Amino acid sequence: MTSSTSSAHIQLTTDRLVLRPWTAAEATAVLDNTRSADWADDFPAEGDRVVAGLFGQFPAWLGEHGHRLIIERDSGLVVGSIGLFWPPSEGTLEIGYGIVASRRGLGYAPEAARALAEFALTAPGVHTVFANVELSNPASVRVLEKAGFRRWATEENTARFRITKPAHHER
Repeated sequence: MTSSTSSAHIQLTTDRLVLRPWTAAEATAVLDNTRSADWADDFPAEGDRVVAGLFGQFPAWLGEHGHRLIIERDSGLVVGSIGLFWPPSEGTLEIGYGIVASRRGLGYAPEAARALAEFALTAPGVHTVFANVELSNPASVRVLEKAGFRRWATEENTARFRITKPAHHER
């Protein structure tokens, strides 16, 4: 994974994906149902609309450690979104993600989740990235396992996963 700075925002690049912060214009386009040629045919999904609608309430989500669009490097198309629910609480950050139906099963979600979690763990004061998944969603459980998250608790219908900064990892 590499990162580069563009207009004060960090863009993360993996083998097959680019994760870059949303722009306010993209959020507006999603909310207004304005199609972009840079979007996969089935983007945005409902989760993307929800996140776009919350940027006004949570402006930090548009920042360096916030939400990002997932772009397929080969096609240049937006195929989902992933994000950190900034700011951290007691050193922990929640992560959420979604890949459009046409691109599911290709391993994009674990690739993106691993990259964003590793990036999040470099932020000052952050030592844990977590996700809570409904047990009725085994695909999302597999995403987190493949991304290197470990299940640390199961409650009722929810599995709790986390990835933590290694004790020897100091920045």
